[in-house]
Amino acid sequence: MHSMPQPPIQESKEQETPLVFDASVLRHQLQLPKQFIWPDEEKPCKDVPELVVPFINLGGFLSGDPVAAMEASRLVGEACQKHGFFLVVNHGIDKNLISDAHLFMDDFFELPLSQKQRAQRKAGEHCGYASSFTGRFSSKLPWKETLSFQFSADKNSPNLVKDYLCNTMGKDFEKFGKVYQDYCEAMSNLSIGIMELLGMSLGVGKAYFREFFEENSSIMRLNYYPPCQKPDLTLGTGPHCDPTSLTILHQDQVGGLQVYVDNEWHSISPDFNAFVVNIGDTFMALSNGRYKSCLHRAVVNSQKTRKSLAFFLCPRSDKVVSPPCELVDNFNPRLYPDFTWPMLLEFTQKHYRADMKTLETFANWLQHKRN
Repeated sequence: MHSMPQPPIQESKEQETPLVFDASVLRHQLQLPKQFIWPDEEKPCKDVPELVVPFINLGGFLSGDPVAAMEASRLVGEACQKHGFFLVVNHGIDKNLISDAHLFMDDFFELPLSQKQRAQRKAGEHCGYASSFTGRFSSKLPWKETLSFQFSADKNSPNLVKDYLCNTMGKDFEKFGKVYQDYCEAMSNLSIGIMELLGMSLGVGKAYFREFFEENSSIMRLNYYPPCQKPDLTLGTGPHCDPTSLTILHQDQVGGLQVYVDNEWHSISPDFNAFVVNIGDTFMALSNGRYKSCLHRAVVNSQKTRKSLAFFLCPRSDKVVSPPCELVDNFNPRLYPDFTWPMLLEFTQKHYRADMKTLETFANWLQHKRN
């Protein structure tokens, strides 16, 4: 029996002795602090089935073959109507860059907690170091550490990632900053290509979403899931849909990503040569609900640290999220009000813990505010 995950209680942190997620200590602890123990109906299940996800070969599309582009867009469209997850291969991203992006994570996450806290995320912000969500919530905490930073495809901010990491962590992090600057640029280019396929599959043409996201202002997140001695009691990341537009994820070989499809959890196994791509809430609104953002989570294990690289494509802050007119008619009326990405981001940072109902709740909240 796989019960539907319940939306997290939208509670904020009470004033009490702050809990600190120090991975170097907690990875060995047999007794988990109660804040990390999830309710029985949301605890991870053993031996979940593998999700059948299409492999989209981008080779022909990237080399300009129109037949290959049509086939790729057809497969993308089918996946997005079903669950919003697909894998891309022959994507043209340098394998050494991917390896370096995984390798350099250790340079940060293996530091003592006090040094990682130089990049500490401030309340209400989405960039910086976060050790679980200990500052924001007091229950159903994720068993992970993250480092998030802003990327801009704007020509006027060519070194935004590198400068942020060097300014925050010091000159020793110059090479580290360069790796993630290069990685973000590669992800931005790849996501623009995927947006062309999404435009073709929705019948609005290649250029529509490419132009919308060309000067994207996106978020890069390094996820670090330390081993947990009681992995069946907690989750690395709780069930949620991404509020962003498109997520491009690269997993290491440990595995732990699970997706909720047809009323049960499924796993997506790691594949070094593939990126896992999924639709987020912002694109669900842009497509007027035609394409779905899908519920997913991450589980942890007792043996190995798991690492993943997540690039969240987001539109430039002044872009109005409104579906193209081709996707709105008498049979398909507008599902969501107009908004900008910073409005939804602020909602998830200050008012709401992202889950499977974020977009719906945000739309209601917006309409209530506007009335």
